[in-house]
Amino acid sequence: MTSYIFAPAEQASVAVRGTTARYAVTRIFCVGRNYAAHALEMGGNPEREPPFYFSKPASALVPTGATVPYPPGTKNYHYEMELVIAIGAPVFKVTPEVARAAAWGYAAGLDMTRRDLQAEAKAAGRPWDTAKGFEQSAVITELVRASDLGPMNAGAITLAVNGVEKQRGDLADMIWSVPEIISNLSQFYHLQPGDLIYTGTPEGVGAVKPGDVITGRVEGLAELSLTIAAAE
Repeated sequence: MTSYIFAPAEQASVAVRGTTARYAVTRIFCVGRNYAAHALEMGGNPEREPPFYFSKPASALVPTGATVPYPPGTKNYHYEMELVIAIGAPVFKVTPEVARAAAWGYAAGLDMTRRDLQAEAKAAGRPWDTAKGFEQSAVITELVRASDLGPMNAGAITLAVNGVEKQRGDLADMIWSVPEIISNLSQFYHLQPGDLIYTGTPEGVGAVKPGDVITGRVEGLAELSLTIAAAE
């Protein structure tokens, strides 16, 4: 039996609709600028360039309904509403046609971002880790099996802050579709069950402050909510 100097962290996992069994999470990949209008609002190219990725630690996961403190080191804390893919089969260097079957389930998620730190990192040509990979930055609803949903190639994706709508788009507006994202990412990684992929956000991202309540929805999935508390 293996012994450890310190007790290992609890396994990160996500609830699954219709069962008490949970989906264990190993890695979180995120697609940058996957909606043309959001690419424009961030000063990027809205054309169909190859996708790019950043990551968050699995320990950054926080379930819908949570209250999280305003994070340290930022004065510009942003929401980004996204569709999340859960991988359910090993895939490596596969075509989009093969990749389609690797999507085991879907959830709604928030890619929370320290936008001022991201801007500083971009200007200096540095990584985005402190802007994207901080604690409680990956909010997620329960997963719904792909077999219960069919292909997630269209459907409304919305977000509101304190009941006021801020984001509205459609999954059909994604520059890179679900099978294309999985296929492309599989050219660089051996994707496995336990991998989550946040697929990008529509336009309308913005800042929140302590006391704000974020609610969001991807058509066919559970509603997401997050309450922002005072900084610790």
